[in-house]
Amino acid sequence: MHLSPAASPPPSSSFQLLPGAAASPVILHVPHSSRVIPESVRGDIVLDDAALERELDHITDAHTADIAAAAAAACTLAPWRFVNGLSRLVIDPERFPDEREEMLAVGMGAVYTRTTHRERLRPGGFDGRPLIERYFDPYARALTRAVEERLEAVGRAVIIDVHSYPTEPLPYELHGEGGRPPVCLGTDPFHTPAALLAAAEKAFAGFGGTGLDSPFAGTYVPLRHYGKDARVEALMVEIRRDTYMTEPGGPAGPGLETLASSLAELVGAVQP
Repeated sequence: MHLSPAASPPPSSSFQLLPGAAASPVILHVPHSSRVIPESVRGDIVLDDAALERELDHITDAHTADIAAAAAAACTLAPWRFVNGLSRLVIDPERFPDEREEMLAVGMGAVYTRTTHRERLRPGGFDGRPLIERYFDPYARALTRAVEERLEAVGRAVIIDVHSYPTEPLPYELHGEGGRPPVCLGTDPFHTPAALLAAAEKAFAGFGGTGLDSPFAGTYVPLRHYGKDARVEALMVEIRRDTYMTEPGGPAGPGLETLASSLAELVGAVQP
């Protein structure tokens, strides 16, 4: 089992900001790599243990924290890393916490009530507000501070989200009918400058091609800066899982190191 033995970790221990070089503007954001679910949260999930393990296999962006760590180690100027230590089945820090979130349509807003196969995950009428207050809000505040520290230190912040996605669409995907390239680059019209996108396309060109905003689109930017501060640049890197691991939820293969090298190339291209 991959479930956490901890009764209920304090919010400060549910994520980590791993320091990089003082002169680096880059934050590698890894929100979905963990399988850890505190016991207090597990009690409200209606799946039995075997079904929950299968759901974690599908929903977890396995090994993405390892990709980010290997990339950071390969950089001359180390980027910062912000890593979620809990499963996205606790809270999904990348969702809007309100009605702006389109994934509410399939029960996968900031607090999921449905699974990747649109089955019930939590009881009907479940109130997710306590989870938002305990886990989502502290995470958002800490990442906002990390971005503002980069702005104060070097005058810009570059958030690179590190994700993965399955080779075959899952039922929860709202836009699963689109292309599924080896590397999907998610963009934002305000926060993704052309130079950042071009650097990513060049860095990942060797994987058989990159695609734009399909099957997943958008980027993560703290709400305080979203659509307001162009000094905050953002790009989402979605890696198709067959390029580096056995699906679903299996071990990583040699593709992990190659992807880490490409990610390190991207980081180097946007740093001083």
